[in-house]
Amino acid sequence: MDSQNKSFPVTWDQFHRDSRALAWRLTEKGPFEALVAITRGGLVPAAIVARELNIRLVETVSIRSYDHQSQGELEVMKTITEAVLNTKGKVLIVDDLVDTGATARVVRDMLPEAHFATVYAKPKGRPLVDTFITEVSQDTWIYFPWDLEVAYAPPIHGGTD
Repeated sequence: MDSQNKSFPVTWDQFHRDSRALAWRLTEKGPFEALVAITRGGLVPAAIVARELNIRLVETVSIRSYDHQSQGELEVMKTITEAVLNTKGKVLIVDDLVDTGATARVVRDMLPEAHFATVYAKPKGRPLVDTFITEVSQDTWIYFPWDLEVAYAPPIHGGTD
């Protein structure tokens, strides 16, 4: 991570609250017949949203784009099943974050009529998302709870305690 990038650590509690807030925001957009989670980051918010909105048909699409530090070339590892692609009702796509929009574009091409929702959004990817909870700057690196462990955090000013 570049030293000019900002760090945004997200706890399990905060992520759960933000995912539930996403579900609340989506209640007026439904009802949804199916939900597609973008793996792996979208699995946790998708489970919370599916529970809150009582969506039983839950599918995944697997697209690899990130390592732990940067975004690389996209690879579709698992596509969406015909059962969801042929759904007559509204489909909801859920992910944890839209960053540059590269992954969102691939999934949007698969389901152009679906409603796309993310918990967090960055400016470059923001136009591809229909609903989100929190926008962060493009130079912010979000550390999700599954990326973290308890450790000392130095002060923002760069000095020592």
